[in-house]
Amino acid sequence: MKIFLYILIGLAGGVLGGLGMGGGTLLIPLLTLFTGTGQHAAQTVNLVAFIPMSAVALAIHLKNRLVKWKYLLLVSLPALPAAVGASFLAKAVVGAKLGRWFGIFLIVLGVYQLAGVAIKFFKERKEKNMKKVAAGTEV
Repeated sequence: MKIFLYILIGLAGGVLGGLGMGGGTLLIPLLTLFTGTGQHAAQTVNLVAFIPMSAVALAIHLKNRLVKWKYLLLVSLPALPAAVGASFLAKAVVGAKLGRWFGIFLIVLGVYQLAGVAIKFFKERKEKNMKKVAAGTEV
């Protein structure tokens, strides 16, 4: 039964990773919450699983001409030393604290994204209403 759970978690992480949204955002919490995997081990599994997922997703994005080459170095160069530093930091932090900080990060990210969607929705709604008023279709 547990193997089936790992397969489902892998599928969910693969879908998000393929979409470019970072499968680890889902993969790590699912592994820790539903399989009892420790935080450090879940992060390691995520990193190892990320290699083939990102290679396939990158090939598809390259084929579809979705890669913005001019931004590649601007993002990659600072990301490499940051990843090295964060890896050493993650090893130094106790698993429970690491999990708590990752949870806080996900909550902040979720609130930020939800706020962005809400702002866009209300802005579009306001513009639509203004167009109706300007056209005289609404009093």
